[in-house]
Amino acid sequence: MSPLAHSSAARQERPRTPALPFEVIVAGTGDTRARRGRLHTAHGVVNTPMFMPVATQGTVKGITPAQLTEVGAQIILSNAYHLALRPGTQLIRELGGLHCFMGWDGPILTDSGGYQIHSLAALRKVTDSGVEFRSHVDGTPMFLTPEDVVRLQVDLGVDIIMVLDECVAGEATRADPSGRRAGPSIGRAVRNRSRPPRDS
Repeated sequence: MSPLAHSSAARQERPRTPALPFEVIVAGTGDTRARRGRLHTAHGVVNTPMFMPVATQGTVKGITPAQLTEVGAQIILSNAYHLALRPGTQLIRELGGLHCFMGWDGPILTDSGGYQIHSLAALRKVTDSGVEFRSHVDGTPMFLTPEDVVRLQVDLGVDIIMVLDECVAGEATRADPSGRRAGPSIGRAVRNRSRPPRDS
């Protein structure tokens, strides 16, 4: 089944939220202008700067959620692309969202899959409309637009979502097509996030 299969009832019951409040606790000074702050999310407060453990496929390997809390983890990073492939956003949504699926009640940020545009370069094609992947698991094609990527992350029920971005090679210049695509891609994602849920 497509990772973009949606239940209109599930989407309609999910409330829309404004941008997350961020407060500066210590303002930056000097050459670095480094600062400390607090990011308020639906699942708790994150003090910045912070270390964010990576749970690419919904788990931090080798450590339980309780142990993560004990060592002071405030937020976890997961990957929308990988979760859409396995086990699928529909299943995760049916199980109560990514927080329930993981057994983690703190904030979660999901990456858009933008890094996979770089790391799975042999299995993808990027266009102005989006990116076509061939699954590294079984070769199944999956086309993701900036709007699709937002919907996947909203369906996961996470606290912080990322727009579809493209990691470019170190030698890329400003003339690289990915730079030209970035602005319109971000605009499409933001417009989609502020729209009411679709019926299909």
